[in-house]
Amino acid sequence: MASSLTCTGVIWALLSFLSAATSCVGFFMPYWLWGSQLGKPVSFGTFRRCSYPVHDESRQMMVMVEECGRYASFQGIPSAEWRICTIVTGLGCGLLLLVALTALMGCCVSELISRTVGRVAGGIQFLGGKCEIGWAYYCTGAGAAVAMLLCTWLACFSGKKQKQYPY
Repeated sequence: MASSLTCTGVIWALLSFLSAATSCVGFFMPYWLWGSQLGKPVSFGTFRRCSYPVHDESRQMMVMVEECGRYASFQGIPSAEWRICTIVTGLGCGLLLLVALTALMGCCVSELISRTVGRVAGGIQFLGGKCEIGWAYYCTGAGAAVAMLLCTWLACFSGKKQKQYPY
């Protein structure tokens, strides 16, 4: 099987895929922020949450629902800033996956990734109470940082030099 990638390009493709997968796992997990409320541990991410308060009509008090789940609707996400974060992070993860899968296809298909395409793909990767930050936040950030820094640099050297035809 012919490849359109150099050895550096193959490393770029694999690292791009790993950073995209890491970012996506972090995006989907509800462990961005940790804390406690009503004496129970709580955590939440951009569109998922674990252990959240609800008003119990029969007892006329707030009770904790101790399970993880998505918000009932997009408007149920607590603030406009958090909704924007959900959209921007989701789009970023989608772009990372698109570039990573294209790079992986370049390992198997000749003439797919040229130096110019590699550089453009690297550019796309670049654009992409008591409380403490949870592991999912770091996971998403680490994946994005690897994509922005290391994968962008490796992408510049990923494509093989094109053959020059005399016609």
